Amino acid sequence: MNINWYPGHMAKTRRLITENLKLVDIVVELLDARIPHSSKNPDIDNIVNNKPRLAVFNKVDLADDKVTEEWIKYYKEKNINVVCINARDGKGTEKISTEINKILSEKINKYTEKGMNYNIKMMIVGIPNVGKSSLINKLAKKSSAKTGDKPGVTKGKQWVRIQKGLELLDTPGILWPKFEDPEVGKNLALTGAIKDEILDTLELSCMLLNYLKREYPDNLKERYKVEFDKDIPDYDLLLMIGKKRGFIISGGEIDDERTAKMLLDETRGLKLGKISFEKPYQSQNEES
Repeated sequence: MNINWYPGHMAKTRRLITENLKLVDIVVELLDARIPHSSKNPDIDNIVNNKPRLAVFNKVDLADDKVTEEWIKYYKEKNINVVCINARDGKGTEKISTEINKILSEKINKYTEKGMNYNIKMMIVGIPNVGKSSLINKLAKKSSAKTGDKPGVTKGKQWVRIQKGLELLDTPGILWPKFEDPEVGKNLALTGAIKDEILDTLELSCMLLNYLKREYPDNLKERYKVEFDKDIPDYDLLLMIGKKRGFIISGGEIDDERTAKMLLDETRGLKLGKISFEKPYQSQNEES
């Protein structure tokens, strides 16, 4: 899957982040807990450089708890603290300001010693559809930013007052020009960071099945009441699921497109349980 999708507004967003970086004290990088490696924009490292940063795993309610713990350990080994949240219901979001105060404690103390209050300014960055707007609304306790389940809802920068002494600069989601690693493109597609309209749904669903039958076979068997071994071709398994669901069209053929869409929707909708699409050892292998 060679995905090359870089709308013009994302080039504008990259410039927006670069130009406004000097206005903020810290950058909050929001990552998808299901794909912490694939949802990490490599351009952000180059843009942010040495600016203080906090990693936030969102959508932990959708990710495999055991795998998420592995990712937290992986980040800690790199001396990066992680805050885990669910932006939709606000779970864990209160930890963000606490962690920011720890990271910027030296700067804050200097002003406090002078009898002054320091107004912290942070920038939130992340890929499309990672949940930035939902997070901001929970932090600000109001609908300050537009939200949606489609990538590309936020179009321009906006300052949002989070609480006394803390302001946030929201920016649109930003992808990078080309996904050199096909696994990254696949993972972004599976989690909805890339619009489904530009992808081959049938191909993507077979990639999903290839992963699920290896990592979460019991989830597949229980949800669709099918029995299979690990060597079954992905497309054959898709047809088996379609037959079980009764997706039959004229001539007795199985509607593979309908089955593919159903599989993607149900996986994203937690019908197969909490699923993570990559593990730390995969990222370590890629880096080495």
